[in-house]
Amino acid sequence: ELNVFKPVMIHNLLHSIRLIHDASHGFVEYCINGMTINREQIEANLRDSLMLVTALNPHIGYDNAAKIAKHALKKKISLRESAIELGLLTGEEFDRYVKPEEMTHP
Repeated sequence: ELNVFKPVMIHNLLHSIRLIHDASHGFVEYCINGMTINREQIEANLRDSLMLVTALNPHIGYDNAAKIAKHALKKKISLRESAIELGLLTGEEFDRYVKPEEMTHP
C-alpha cells in the first residue's frame, strides 16, 4: 500500500528543516558572532547564586541550608558569609562542600 500523504509529509519535513537551518544561521550571525565572555561577571554571578546552597544539604541538612539561603537573600550577602555569620560552617568547610565546578556534571 502506498500512503498518498507521504509526498505532503516529506514536503513539510523538508520545509521544517529549511526553517530550522535558516533560523540557526541567523541566530549565529546576529546573536552569537561577536560575543565576548566576561569571566569576572560569570564568576561573580555563580558565586552569588543561591542555588549553590543545595550542595550543603548532605552536610548540614535541608533546614540549615535553607536558613543560610534566606539569611543571605535578606542581608544581600554571599552564601559563604551567611553560613559564617550564622555559625553553621567555617569558611574552610564551606569551600570544601561548595564546589560549583563539581555540580555541573554527574
